[in-house]
Amino acid sequence: MRSERPNFVFILADDLGYADLGCTGARDAGNQPADVSPHLDRMAREGMRFTRAYANSPVCSPTRFALATGRWQYRLRGGAEEPLPTVMHDKVLGLPPQHPTLPSLLGAAGYATALVGKWHLGYPPAFSPRASGYQEFFGFHAGGNDYFEHCDPRGRADLWENEAPVQRAGYLTDLLSRRAVDFVERQAADRPFLLSLHYSAPHWPWLTRDDADEALRIAGVGKHLDGGSIATYQRMIHHMDEGIGWVLDALARKGAADNTLVVFTSDNGGERFSNNWPFVGQKMDLLEGGIRVPLIARWPARIASSALHNVPNLTMDWTATMLDAAGVAAHPDYPLDGKSLLSVLDDPHAHMPCDLFWRMKHRTQRAVIRGDWKWLSIEGNEFLFNLGHDARERANLKNRYPTMANELRSAWQAWDGSMPSIPPDAQAHVVFTEREIPRASF
Repeated sequence: MRSERPNFVFILADDLGYADLGCTGARDAGNQPADVSPHLDRMAREGMRFTRAYANSPVCSPTRFALATGRWQYRLRGGAEEPLPTVMHDKVLGLPPQHPTLPSLLGAAGYATALVGKWHLGYPPAFSPRASGYQEFFGFHAGGNDYFEHCDPRGRADLWENEAPVQRAGYLTDLLSRRAVDFVERQAADRPFLLSLHYSAPHWPWLTRDDADEALRIAGVGKHLDGGSIATYQRMIHHMDEGIGWVLDALARKGAADNTLVVFTSDNGGERFSNNWPFVGQKMDLLEGGIRVPLIARWPARIASSALHNVPNLTMDWTATMLDAAGVAAHPDYPLDGKSLLSVLDDPHAHMPCDLFWRMKHRTQRAVIRGDWKWLSIEGNEFLFNLGHDARERANLKNRYPTMANELRSAWQAWDGSMPSIPPDAQAHVVFTEREIPRASF
């Protein structure tokens, strides 16, 4: 007997820019339309594309804290790091195993749960995916992983099956895709499942399936500052998209496609070779290019095809949405900050008025979005934008609409006062500076 409760496949890309997919406007180096994501483009045609989806943070691990818990990442000490550093055996920086999570709550309600791919929420033995509710884990713990050497940015082996280190030959994106397919194929029809498929792509190092020699040259160490290109980057996205197609095909073969909510998004905005058009900014910025991300949701039993939704939402809203769809309540001691989007999935015109907030230690950034309005502060400089008219954030309306600027600043201050303060020892870690790569003036 097939379960009536929905399955969930949450697919998270790493450092993918807003316009890096065909359905969001991907362009090649010659400024021609780029066919980089045929399977995700099909997903958008078969489901709903969100034009104003926002990551909880412009850097990876804070967003992952919010996704795992459905709560502001700032509530946990590890969420203050921008991002968690590649440091093992730290007893503070990670997702505490006692904290309820999406997989632990679904698992307690009878779901099968698995994480395939990137964890980046702390190192064993203090922290691990299986300590936080995932029944299966295949992937890596650090913030990045070499696609052939399967090591962290410091060159240490970092590929695991549950708690055991493993060695596997092959291109990492493909290994993750095949393991995700394997998980889907092993599921019983009468038990719903959660599959978190968290790719490293298209995060550096810049390596396609054909670049094993380049992986040897850089020896799996470092940030690959001397490599990469737009063509390589887009090929990495295409490899990921192909694997997503394998997963969608596996759902169809199992007869599970209709009652499976598949969500695809990115943990933050794009980095060096990304296309964030029309937005300014990138990873680490609270400008739109750092936080507005592509997002597609497909659930044939519930979501109409070719739907568009343009109301702002955050990563953690999807945690609330999946729990709501499964009929699973949050832990009473850990109420959700995210808001369920089920009404939006039923009606893309549904209105969900809600303020969205961010703060960063990096460059002392603060931001709040209310509808089309956005208040932004960077290193003490304040700005007000109307994103409905100026998504590129080039017309500062602070002096033209001072009442709105004051209202949003006050709203941010009240929200910030409800959060733990940023610890003095929290750190921001930038991948590169203008010493390595020139920074544009705008």
